[in-house]
Parts: sequence; structure tokens; C-alpha cells
Amino acid sequence: MLDVLHLIPTLDRSGAEKQMVLLARGLPRDRFRVAVATLTRLGPLAADLRAAGIPVTPLGKRFKFDPIALARLVGLLRARRCDVLQTWLFAADTYGRVAARLAGVPVVVTAEMAVDLWKGRAERAIDRRLAAVTDRVVGNSGAVVEFARRAGIPDDRLALIASGIADEEPPVVDPARVRAELGWPGDAPLILFAGRLAPQKGVADLLAALDLLQHVRPDVRALIVGDGPLRAPLEETAHAFDLDGRVRFLGHRADVPRLLAAADLLVLPSLYEGLPNVVLEAMRCAKPVVATAAPGTTEVVADGRTGLLVPLRDPPALAEALRTVIQDRALARRLGAGGRARVAAEFRADVMIARFAELYETLARAKGLAV
Repeated sequence: MLDVLHLIPTLDRSGAEKQMVLLARGLPRDRFRVAVATLTRLGPLAADLRAAGIPVTPLGKRFKFDPIALARLVGLLRARRCDVLQTWLFAADTYGRVAARLAGVPVVVTAEMAVDLWKGRAERAIDRRLAAVTDRVVGNSGAVVEFARRAGIPDDRLALIASGIADEEPPVVDPARVRAELGWPGDAPLILFAGRLAPQKGVADLLAALDLLQHVRPDVRALIVGDGPLRAPLEETAHAFDLDGRVRFLGHRADVPRLLAAADLLVLPSLYEGLPNVVLEAMRCAKPVVATAAPGTTEVVADGRTGLLVPLRDPPALAEALRTVIQDRALARRLGAGGRARVAAEFRADVMIARFAELYETLARAKGLAV
């Protein structure tokens, strides 16, 4: 049996965190002993892990470079006699791989979850340097793998394992009741965005599109779920566009599946992605998706079959696509059905979990470990 530790900065409700929890909970218990550590703090997903009997350890990193947190991680890896460390997101990738080297962890895997265009020369240099002590850098889409390759990660260290979505039915909700709770008409067309309010997600372009849309469809309403550094300026932009009665910023929510089930469509105006978890969730719920043709997104949203794709940073095109899906109910149903079928065929959680399990065991055998 292999001892596996997953390291991630927090356990907030975001895409990488959800994928990590799905994987940690799904790994076969007769083959793997699984634990999770968070680099900085916990979050709402800690409850899901603990309910599954998976121990969670916060390391309490307080500074950009925190030797105390690094020492805690090294101690945890040694105490567990960890066989496999998998890291998620840049800060955990960096601390985790350094700690694994110090603690003598045999197998190190890094999960890359996005085409991280924000990374500058220093971050890319760190990734290249640490790739030398990493057995596999696993991208969740072809675009992510290619981005890592262009950044200088050797081909023999790269692998592709697509994100998966759990085979769970969406909650049964009364859409009119959800709208009424928000103070909106029960028949108002409802658009949902869910994600971090950061430059990557292109929410400013969405607000510009909604400003255009309100002049031809004043009945449309939009929910913006999530938080981040741009929340305050985005709320100011919405006010400047006179969208106060039509757009709601809800912050972090635990009931995103319920809101998604009540919405008419999901919108994702990102500049880049990996393989967006929220799109998989929407498609599983048979909801049409309107998204930008961002790297990663195009590998899950098939234009005209599971959703509509528009150019990046093009609010008029985004507004037109939103109006098309809202007005053409038959198209919306067809796109939703196509998305649900594609997720069931190509993005199943059990396939993702099985591929990671196989990867761990293959790498462990190559290091002479008993599995």
C-alpha cells in the first residue's frame, strides 16, 4: 500500500481544490493511504475530506518564504514515510517539491491545472529547475501540457490526465423560487458565472456584454458567484453600467449546484483556463455554456454542439451569443443535452482517478517500491 499526500494552498471551493478532493476521496483504500495538507489554511472543502476519513493538516504558511512551514511539511512527509507527494498550484508546487527532496520522498507528481499566462520569467525558471526533482508534471488538458512544454519542461516528465466530474445528478430545484429569493421575476432569464474574480476570468468583459444586452433584453438577470481581488472594482463597473438591479455579486456560495440548476446557462469569459471545472459541472447539469475560445476551454466546449464559443475580449460577440441561447430555447436544450452526453463519455471522475492511481503505482515500481 502506498502512502500518498496531496499538498494544496487552501481548501476553498475552486476548480483545482475540487479536483483534488475528488481524487483524494476516490483513490482505492486497499491500495493507497491518503492524506491532505494545506500550505496556508483550511477551507470549506476540509469537511468533505474529513467526512471521508481523510486526515487534513494545515501548515500555516504566513510569508512568501516561510521556513517554518517548509520545516513542518518536511516533518509531516518524514513522519508519514510518504511514498507519493502530489502538489497542486504554484506555491504548493514549489514548497512541496523542495520538501520532498529534503524528506527523501520517492515519487513526486505535480498537477498543472491551467495555462498560467501570469507566470513570469522567475516562475517559469522555478518550474524548470524543480522539474528535475519531479517524476511527472500532469496537465489536465492538452493546452496545459503544451504550455508546460513551451516553458521548458522535458517531454519525458509530462503527462495528460483530463479532469473528471462526479457522476451525480443535479439537485431538483424550483427555478422560479430561486429567482424570487433574489427579488427577481420568476420567469426572468438567468445567467450564471462562477469563479474567482481575478483578471484571468474576464468578468469585466462579461459586465460590458451585459450592458449591451440590457438594451435589447432588459429582462435578463445575472449572478456572479465567487470572490477575489477584483470584486470591488467589478461592482463599481456594474454600477456604472446601471446594472444594479440586473446583476448580483453573491461572493462565495456553498449552493452553486442549486444556483446552476436554476440558471438558464453558464457563462465563462476567461482569457485562459486549464480544463474548467465549472464548465464540466454545467454540462453535467445539461446547461448550455457560452464561453470564450480560451486555451483549455476549447477542449471541453464544442462550438455549436455543447455550447457557443466567442473570441476573447469581445463583449459584443459575447452579448450576441448570450442573447442567442436565451432566445432560442430549442438550441439551449440541444446544447445542454450535447454537453451532458460529452461529459458522460469523456470526462468521468472514475477514469481520472484510475489514471492517477495507475501513474502512482507505475512510478513507484520504477523506484523499487512495493505496491
